Amino acid sequence: MESVRKTLLLTGASRGIGHATVQRFSSAGWRIITSSREDVPAECKRDPNWTHHIPADLAVPAEVERFIAEVRDLLGEEALDALVNNAGVSPKTPFRERLGVLNGEIAAWHEVFQLNFFTPLSLARGLAASLARAKGAIVNVTSIAGHAVHPFAGSAYSTSKAALSALTREMAVEFGQLGVRVNAVAPGEIETQMLSPETEVLIPRIPLQRLGDPEDVAAAILYLCSPDSSYVTGTEIFITGGQHLY
Repeated sequence: MESVRKTLLLTGASRGIGHATVQRFSSAGWRIITSSREDVPAECKRDPNWTHHIPADLAVPAEVERFIAEVRDLLGEEALDALVNNAGVSPKTPFRERLGVLNGEIAAWHEVFQLNFFTPLSLARGLAASLARAKGAIVNVTSIAGHAVHPFAGSAYSTSKAALSALTREMAVEFGQLGVRVNAVAPGEIETQMLSPETEVLIPRIPLQRLGDPEDVAAAILYLCSPDSSYVTGTEIFITGGQHLY
């Protein structure tokens, strides 16, 4: 008897960690539904497992609600096996100045928290029934910056990721009653477009002496969505090459 193909919903799919995660799950035979502000690359549209892409600006609350409604309509009574909250924003100044507490606009903090914190919360709530049908998994993408002051990541970004780490713990308890596991991955210095050019100066503080690859993060996300982690919930995996130990 042929097994039912599992379904992944991933935000922030067009580049970096999101794109690598799509490729990793596709290789494992998952059906993939994604969202990002941009369209997906042409070569990705040819992936037979990447069945649906829903363009949406998930930094806008009304767009989040529209997105949830579209996903619900798409799934119908089908189960959702995994939700990966990967979309995020890390604002930078044109002058490479770190955005701390005393500079920048408070309105910008609201924008960062909307995408990095409130959107994962809204998606988890809105899709809880579909996840419960599968006894599925949620993975929140947090950051090393949520656990210590980072030389390049701004304060709004860092505190939003710290809040997402705390939310992961809270969700693990509540969603456990639905049979849904909730975990997080906390990447360190991963070679993506979000990385600051100055990041290479941090390599001496990374025990493995290299920057990470998006595939390193994708592999951990797949593990947290697989039966191999069936008794793992409320956990945050640091994918930092050991940098978080300092």
